[in-house]
Amino acid sequence: MRFATWAGGAGVVSDAGLHPLPSGVSVLDLVCSGLPAALEAGSSALAGPPVPLASVRLLAPLTPPTVRDYVAFEEHVEGVRKSIDGVGGVPPEWYRAPTFYFTNPYAVVGPFDDVPVPPGSERFDFELEVALVVGRDGTSLAPGDVDIFGYTIMNDWSARDLQAREMKVGLGPAKGKDSATTLGPWLVTADELEPYRDADGFLALDLRVSVNDTLVGQDLLSNMGWPFEELVAYASRGTWVRAGDVLGSGTCGNGGCLAELWGRGHDVPPLVPGDVVEMTVEGIGTIRNRVVSGVDLPPVQAARPRPRIRRRDV
Repeated sequence: MRFATWAGGAGVVSDAGLHPLPSGVSVLDLVCSGLPAALEAGSSALAGPPVPLASVRLLAPLTPPTVRDYVAFEEHVEGVRKSIDGVGGVPPEWYRAPTFYFTNPYAVVGPFDDVPVPPGSERFDFELEVALVVGRDGTSLAPGDVDIFGYTIMNDWSARDLQAREMKVGLGPAKGKDSATTLGPWLVTADELEPYRDADGFLALDLRVSVNDTLVGQDLLSNMGWPFEELVAYASRGTWVRAGDVLGSGTCGNGGCLAELWGRGHDVPPLVPGDVVEMTVEGIGTIRNRVVSGVDLPPVQAARPRPRIRRRDV
């Protein structure tokens, strides 16, 4: 089943359109109720008349409490590391555990929204990912105990110049990543994608991204270093994951972002206003965002040299 959120409502997606849930019920509410209850509510909604898809503005499928983003594709790390810090190869630490960072849940945008260039950035980039939505609260979970409600497409928009600067400090990414994260077009329940699971437990979905209708990248989701259940289990070690939390796969390889191509010596320009980025994931759908001009802000003030004064003058 596919659940969607739009301006003024939420509901189930069918070939006929959007079937609204009862007023005041959100997709996050359904996720927190558990998959069986959500499917029952969705079946009831399907009995009602549809709203034409073309008549609404789709929003992100849900408002997530938190958003974690992983780097689970080895090929992406190989390429993008070279373009960000000038060092090639994959660090041995990458293989030891799946690494993630927390990104900004307030920056989530809809599947067809315009996306402004972040203030001060001249190297704007997309990142093609698939995100899971946690289905049940849990702590220190084993992979076999993980409950995944469903999946959606994720574009982790990135200001590569801001990212490169701040990561030299040993923290981040931060401002390089928190301007926008696209989720959509809807949330597909996990059972819908089980036919794509391969013998190793990975979802072998085809991933594609184009810029201005020119194909830039294509990969299989099954090229991840860890299956999604391992990502959730790792996130829960010594802490909690909650129903509705979003965990991104990290960017796929083979052109899943421009920075990977830059790191491999490809002369492709960064995104500029007017560019249209389209991502399609097999079994889920398509998102399409247009890049627009961002807010023009003054430069960030540099830090003053430390004065090393230890006491106030009396």
